[in-house]
Amino acid sequence: MELPPSFWGYALETVAKLLNIAPPKMVPQTPYEIWHGKPASYKYLRVWDSPVYVKRLVGDKLDSRSSLCRFIGYPKKTTGYYFYDPAEQKIFVSRNAVFLEIGFLSNSQRDEVLIEETSKEPQHDSTTSFEPILTDGVSVLCRSTREFRVPKKYGFVGLTSQLDNDPKTYGEAMSDIDSDKWLEAMKFKMNSMSSNQVWTLVDLPKGVKPVGCKWVYKCKLGAEGEVTKIQG
Repeated sequence: MELPPSFWGYALETVAKLLNIAPPKMVPQTPYEIWHGKPASYKYLRVWDSPVYVKRLVGDKLDSRSSLCRFIGYPKKTTGYYFYDPAEQKIFVSRNAVFLEIGFLSNSQRDEVLIEETSKEPQHDSTTSFEPILTDGVSVLCRSTREFRVPKKYGFVGLTSQLDNDPKTYGEAMSDIDSDKWLEAMKFKMNSMSSNQVWTLVDLPKGVKPVGCKWVYKCKLGAEGEVTKIQG
């Protein structure tokens, strides 16, 4: 089963959560550890969109039957997981689940999840509080010039170790293991702008402050996850 586009909010929120606990490259602590004062636990992490058997509460007791659902995220204010029941088209929170991650990953023949368009929108369980996730989009960055492909067995979690590792400042770029390549990219950009006469040098008028600017470092990936271009 492929989840519809309406679940992108849950996917992006999961990416944000994993980025906050993923081991960083440039600093000794994760954002989670800086904020909470303790390291994050990884034992509760699950493969996004994996099939799960979940027992639902009926009154104050667990139903003897289990429903085949999909794991779609982590709630913020309670323990457990977000699940989607395709039979009832409902989203709910539960801790009583058996994850089928091993079979799900070994049977998959794809490196990425394809989202199928559908006209049906899931209904949210009335017992679950939910806030929609608003986003302007997400950019996936590469880790310097190292070629990588995320192994299927690591699923969605494996991708986070490769995210958001490009230098944020000139100092980080020059201290990076690939500083020579970042410097080459910056020189190429400067020469390109100079040859195209992007600017004209003038004297700064009195009382006027120049507009600040900074370098943005980014490398682009090919279809197989290989680095195809470094930009400064």
